[in-house]
Amino acid sequence: MLSAKQREAIGALPVKEGGVRLMEVCGTHTMAIARAGIRQMLPEGAELLSGPGCPVCVTHQGVIDAFLELSMLPQVTIATYGDMIRVPGSRRGDNLARRRALGAKIEVVYSPVDAVAYAKEHPERQVVFLGVGFETTAPGTAAAVLTAREEGVENFFVLSMLKRVEPALRALVAMEDFQVDGFLCPGHVATILGEEGFRYLPEELHIPAVIGGFEPEDILTALCHLLRQTAEGEAKLENEYRRAVRPGGNPAALAMMERVLVPRDDLWRGLGFIPQSGYGFREEFAPWDAEKKFDLQVKESATIPGCSCGEIMKGRLHPHQCPLFGKVCTPEDPVGPCMVSSEGACAAAYKYRDFH
Repeated sequence: MLSAKQREAIGALPVKEGGVRLMEVCGTHTMAIARAGIRQMLPEGAELLSGPGCPVCVTHQGVIDAFLELSMLPQVTIATYGDMIRVPGSRRGDNLARRRALGAKIEVVYSPVDAVAYAKEHPERQVVFLGVGFETTAPGTAAAVLTAREEGVENFFVLSMLKRVEPALRALVAMEDFQVDGFLCPGHVATILGEEGFRYLPEELHIPAVIGGFEPEDILTALCHLLRQTAEGEAKLENEYRRAVRPGGNPAALAMMERVLVPRDDLWRGLGFIPQSGYGFREEFAPWDAEKKFDLQVKESATIPGCSCGEIMKGRLHPHQCPLFGKVCTPEDPVGPCMVSSEGACAAAYKYRDFH
């Protein structure tokens, strides 16, 4: 808990003339910021936005529709993290929970290796794990595929929805109306990629960047450094999460990813097509690739009418500025993924009344 003196000091931090817009790009940061009321602590003129940091939220609508249809195939079991169960398809009310009610076999797992174990126990089923996430979960997904190969589990497959942070941030910055002065970089991703994974922000794009942890003190410290950089006209990378983030990242995790995965072009909700922004499988691991096994075709699905998830993740809107927020769209009856996911910006804003 911050003291009154500390809060006063934060409120007195310098803000560059004309105001400053900062962006976090991590779902865990999103929740921690809302829970601690950090937006309300910032000095006047400082605005904090939520970017494309929720892996469930950035999953393209066409991919969601594709795995919903896949779930209805005979002998297929979808293994997934719990967040994906209620993520809506392009038709209102269509999600894995509904498909399960219609007879689809859906299993919630806590890790991709759990899905491999389930496949071993049920050789009569074709088990498809929904591999959603950024670089944080990519090593675990790669490890599961290696485990399946080593143990001869031939009825386990992965639908890779893994995303790469750097191409997405580059695409975001390249947008004509992009107006963000600094990035609070995701600590979890940085533990894998290391400091070097974000050095392009100040050195190539000339945008201040600070890697931050997840306690309120961590986040506030990182934001203080961003405010100072922007006020002084600097642009550099600072690591305020040194207890977990090394300059070179996690070599074992990076080697695991390199062994199994390869960058590929991908689609994002809100950001559209971004070259080399996702992860697919190397050819030798094609037997465990659900896209190839089931010949999945991702179609350009219609966006959900009225849902502003895409605009929120681009920093153009705050969650409460969506016309559906808290009215048509609530956690009990969500319209878009930003209200469904436990890391979604809308879910955080609604739960903690973070409307600053």
